[in-house]
Order: sequence, then structure tokens, then C-alpha cells
Amino acid sequence: MKMLANALSTVSLDGLKIFCVAAEHLSFSRAAQALGISPAYVSRRMQALESELDTRLFHRNTRQISLTEQGEQTLELALQVLTSVDVLHDQIARMKNEPGGVLRVSTSFGFGRRVVAECLAEFAKKHPAIQVRLDVFDHVVDLVRHRYDVDVRVGDVIDSNYIARKLADNYRVLCAAPSYLQRYGSPDTVRALRDHDCLVIRERDHPVGVWKLTSDAMTVSIKVDGKLVTNNGEIAVGWALDGHGIVLRSIWDVFPHLQSGRLQRVLPAYRQDASIWAVYPERLGATAKVSTCVMHMEEYFRDWQAPPGHMPG
Repeated sequence: MKMLANALSTVSLDGLKIFCVAAEHLSFSRAAQALGISPAYVSRRMQALESELDTRLFHRNTRQISLTEQGEQTLELALQVLTSVDVLHDQIARMKNEPGGVLRVSTSFGFGRRVVAECLAEFAKKHPAIQVRLDVFDHVVDLVRHRYDVDVRVGDVIDSNYIARKLADNYRVLCAAPSYLQRYGSPDTVRALRDHDCLVIRERDHPVGVWKLTSDAMTVSIKVDGKLVTNNGEIAVGWALDGHGIVLRSIWDVFPHLQSGRLQRVLPAYRQDASIWAVYPERLGATAKVSTCVMHMEEYFRDWQAPPGHMPG
């Protein structure tokens, strides 16, 4: 490992960056697409890196690639090297009193499109020396392995290895279209949800098909099922609006439909807390671009409020 670390000190940063992206995607073509370069160039750079390090980094066949044991060790060290370079750039930016560099932010599909995108656009306008990259996912990403600076997360399940700054209160509610409730009735207990078509979301921190609900001081978990399952919350809300079942969704998302009457609360005494957080690795907490971005998010979300909790069911 020490010999490998010494060898890494002599290779180009560009080669290490390409290697990390290729290792993330386990595909030269997908890495090329993510970086905006040709697959042939990625392949050549990886061959050159293997030659420089005198070790094989990838197992290759005609269909896929995977990391060798040496490749796994190299990835761990390469991430440390690139993080150190980011910190160096950040310290220089601090001396210039001007945060700069690339800020990598991850979040979920719907919240990213409807809220985070606007927040970051305002941030980029205020800080032109920072290039913002926003990626959306249907799952929680490993911020360290995939080199993201900040994750904007809806939900209170957060790895203790990260720093989490609360941006806003939020919660999820059960709701359905009037047409569905007219046909099948409204459940009068949490247990009765088992007899209904529930719209299951495989998204981010949702345990699939398990709804954990709170009423006053009581918390209950229920395993639900239904004919429709998706990894996209906006699709699930669309299904609910069309009368296909009961959905558990953030109040920021469904509040307009509750106001208009297109959706109605189900079991209105119950909710699921799911606050909005800025999450980032501890080692990045002191960097100028991250701290400046988190401060901007805190200001942005002070003006952005989740809708009130007491609405007609």
C-alpha cells in the first residue's frame, strides 16, 4: 500500500480523476459520457495509468469491467489524493477571499428539480468562481466514494459519519384521490392500509413497502403492498391523482393537490417526519465552497417553508 501511495504521487491528476469516474461507473463508455470525452481516450488513459503504476487496475472482458484488488486499493488512495488537491485549491481560494472550484451536489429527483435546482442557480449567480454540478438519484449516494461535496436529503435517516445541517422542517402524509376513496373507502386504522392499494416508492431512504408513521407520541410501522411500484415520487403522485391508490409523500409535494381537493388526507392524525438536510463528509465541513453553499442553503430555506401541518382531511 505504501509503495502504491508513492507511485500515485508521480501520476497525473487528470488520469486519477478519469480512473475514479471509471471505477464509479464500472464502464469506460459511461465514464466517457460523464466526462464529455471519448471512450477510446478513457481506455488509453487507463492503460497509461496501469503502465505508470505497474499494476492491473481493472478486470476486462467484452461486456464489462471490474476493479482488481489493486484497483480497489488505488481507488481509496486516489480519492484521498484528489480530496487533498480540492482542499489545497480551497485554501488558496480562502486566501483570495473567493471560494472557487467545482461543487458537486446530489439530491433526489423531484426535490432536485423543483427546489434544489433553483437554490443552486441562485448560489451560482452569487459565486461565479464556483462551478455547480447537480446530480439527482433515486438512492442515497456514498458521498466519499463518489466524491460529492453535499447531499440535499429529505428524510431523517442519516449516517453518523456525516455532518448534517437541518435546512427546514418537512413531513410525509398519506393521501389519495376522492375517486379512490369513494370506490374503496378510507382506512380508519393503520392496520387497514394492508387492505388497500398502496403506491410504493423505491426512493432514497424509503424502506421499500414499509411505512413508519407517527401519531402524537406513538410510532407504528406497517408493511404495505400494491399493484404499482416506482422509483420516482412524481410518478407515484400522478398515480394517486388518477385514483390508483394511497401514497405516502412529502407535504411540500402534495400540498397544492390537498388545497385544490384533487387529493385528500388519509389517516390525518398520522405523519412521517422527513426534514430537509444538507449532508456532507466531516473533512469537507471547513472548505470554503461547502461552508458557503450550506450557508446559502440555510438562507434560502428560511424563506422556503413546508406548508402548515393542520389541514382538513
